[in-house]
Amino acid sequence: MQFAILRTGIPPADLSPRYGLYDDMFDRLLGPGFDRVSYDVVAGEYPASPSDHAAYLVTGSPAGVYEPLPWIPPLLDFLRVAKGQAKLVGICFGHQLMAEAFGGHVEKSSRGWGVGIHVYDVKARPSFMADAPDRISVPVSHQDQIVVQPPATRILAATDFSPYGMLGYEDQPAISMQFHPEFEEGYGECLIETRRDRIADPDAAIATYEQPNDRLIVGEWIRRFLTA
Repeated sequence: MQFAILRTGIPPADLSPRYGLYDDMFDRLLGPGFDRVSYDVVAGEYPASPSDHAAYLVTGSPAGVYEPLPWIPPLLDFLRVAKGQAKLVGICFGHQLMAEAFGGHVEKSSRGWGVGIHVYDVKARPSFMADAPDRISVPVSHQDQIVVQPPATRILAATDFSPYGMLGYEDQPAISMQFHPEFEEGYGECLIETRRDRIADPDAAIATYEQPNDRLIVGEWIRRFLTA
């Protein structure tokens, strides 16, 4: 199937030669069978119409949805117009942006940075998650959080740290998640190193990557959602 990535950020420059853009990470996560195009929405790139593609995935970003950046309002407007015309998937910043677009609210969290591998409780199992385990271990990297749940959503996965960690939308074909299934082996650790001076205990966060995680399970959920 054809889908589009709405790119809202790029990896740090010293990591891009090894891992590429987030677009490349999602290509590898989802595997074959997808005809992907990308739009740099920070630079104002958009399709002519939301109906040009069957689905859109909004990436993570170093920006906050509440920041007065000129590219954020047009992206919010695009998502509102795309509602019901195309499937939507939001990752981290994309998760937060979708919440803001559809009636929720996001703030910088008083809990501070969430980094490393976090364990989420699965709260609901729509068809694309029918075989989900009770808990999933997934990479996270964020300091912003949804604090008001958007209407017409249900919580699919959560932690005490991130109670709205994965949402399913009931009035449109859309899902979003605070975590990062695209973070490949080594990337999460390297990203923490670039933010070492801003994170309370970076070594403890890096150590969480020593155990296997379930990012590929989440990648399969996204794949099923997009192709259903």
